[in-house]
Amino acid sequence: MAFKTAAASSATFGISALTAATRSRTTFSALALASTVLLASCSTTSQTTDLITVDRAQGSEQNIASLTAVIAANPQDPEGYNVRGSAYGRAGEFRRALDDFNQAIQLNPQFYQAYANRALVYRNMGKPVEAASDYNRSLQISSNYDVAYIGRGNIYRQAGRNDEAFNDFNRAIELDTTDGRAYHNRGLIYQLRGQHAQAIEDFSKAISLSSTAAEPYNGRAVSYLALGDDENAFADINHAIELNDKLAESWTNQGLVYERRGDTQRAARSYSHAVGLDPNYQPAKDGLSRTRGS
Repeated sequence: MAFKTAAASSATFGISALTAATRSRTTFSALALASTVLLASCSTTSQTTDLITVDRAQGSEQNIASLTAVIAANPQDPEGYNVRGSAYGRAGEFRRALDDFNQAIQLNPQFYQAYANRALVYRNMGKPVEAASDYNRSLQISSNYDVAYIGRGNIYRQAGRNDEAFNDFNRAIELDTTDGRAYHNRGLIYQLRGQHAQAIEDFSKAISLSSTAAEPYNGRAVSYLALGDDENAFADINHAIELNDKLAESWTNQGLVYERRGDTQRAARSYSHAVGLDPNYQPAKDGLSRTRGS
């Protein structure tokens, strides 16, 4: 999730729902594949969806010095601390980010954006309880703040509380959010429920709001695969790779389609590439073990 100041935001995606399948022959039914695809996608996407993408340039000496000068000129303005805290957060300097958000909240206890920003830092620090508390406080102050619903929804989803997560994503969408993550994340829950038509609709909406994000293409591909639409799935997977070729899940999905087609050599190359990107990604390891030497 990107940081939001009082006036601006940008939507980012994290790891999306992806695939694995287990089989003994080179062809198998779409129904059997759909079951394994969904099981794997649920386990991967429960880990993270919208955490901070670290950009060290945000914490450059020049940038921080400029923001610090603004604070020095207006030391009682909480917005300055919120903005600098966001810069520290994007740079991965979470302790300094927390200090700034704490100061912003001390100066303005009703600063709901600062609570949501601090929640995001807590999430990146592996502190979901503190993060949930801050999202709750943000929503107590401003019950129509879509960012807090999306953030809290992700905490619920990672905890397996999918109904509550679904309600939060729904609420953000009801508020006419332009943040594609709300649709993407709701689509993941539709997948969990086997409601692939609705999932595809949500992923498509997420793509329309953030067309350069790879994850919703991967998510949509999973549902296409579950419905036996390999052609559209393969197109989405390849486009996801074009957008971001560093996601092991995308290459694993590509390998899965090749495997379904009986092209085990290409499947093995895709799985191998995925393992090279993430040696711990089990669906890729499983796929490679099935196809290596075929």
